[in-house]
Amino acid sequence: MDRFRVKVHKKGLIVIPAEVRRRLGICEGSHLDLIVEGDEIRLIIPRSLRDAFGVDGEKALEVVKLIHASRRMEIEKEKCL
Repeated sequence: MDRFRVKVHKKGLIVIPAEVRRRLGICEGSHLDLIVEGDEIRLIIPRSLRDAFGVDGEKALEVVKLIHASRRMEIEKEKCL
């Protein structure tokens, strides 16, 4: 586990070190989820359908339907064995 110390600036801003941004693919305009658990803060990079499959919106729905249909066919084949 890597540990970085950052300073809280005006308006509560912090800077994520460049090394971390590069490693995790965080760039200007990226969204992060901030989760508070007790006295800890975690930053999570949300993974969207665009991240996972390269599509979003209506195209993503088509991809999900294709994956679901393919999995259903696999299950039917397993039942026959």
